[in-house]
Amino acid sequence: MADTDRVDHIVGQWRAERPDLDVSPLQVIGRLHRVADRLREELLVVYRQHGLGEGEFDILAALRRAGEPFAAAPGELARTTMVTTGAVTKRVDRLVASGLVVRRESDDDGRGRTIALTPAGRRVIDDAFAAHVRNEARLLAGLSPAQRGDLERLLRAWGGALEV
Repeated sequence: MADTDRVDHIVGQWRAERPDLDVSPLQVIGRLHRVADRLREELLVVYRQHGLGEGEFDILAALRRAGEPFAAAPGELARTTMVTTGAVTKRVDRLVASGLVVRRESDDDGRGRTIALTPAGRRVIDDAFAAHVRNEARLLAGLSPAQRGDLERLLRAWGGALEV
């Protein structure tokens, strides 16, 4: 069959070796893993072209989409980027060293700190995000608009069922 892939081969092997198990979930999960791995590789290429890693891109993007004054508290960044505050600290340290963000006292609370984009940081994330969106469009080009809509709905429903 011309439409078979590596996952079909693996599933066939498991069906032969473990006919007592329903291995059909591998058809979805296996392909999802393979697609996710490939997507991550393709996304990282663009981040690296802008001198960023995935974590740095996430922090800069979170600050940029927050709007003026392009600043947030570390805890807010941790929630937005879904990593620990320790991971945020490491990422911010790298971004401070590269001149893309600064740490400053919070306007609301002199004891608190905020992380803010520098003008250079805003330029980098604006360029990187534009390239990122073009890259994502390229990666989705193999699907029709209807297929993309179907996939969006399915992933939203599945994510909701998994409480993601």
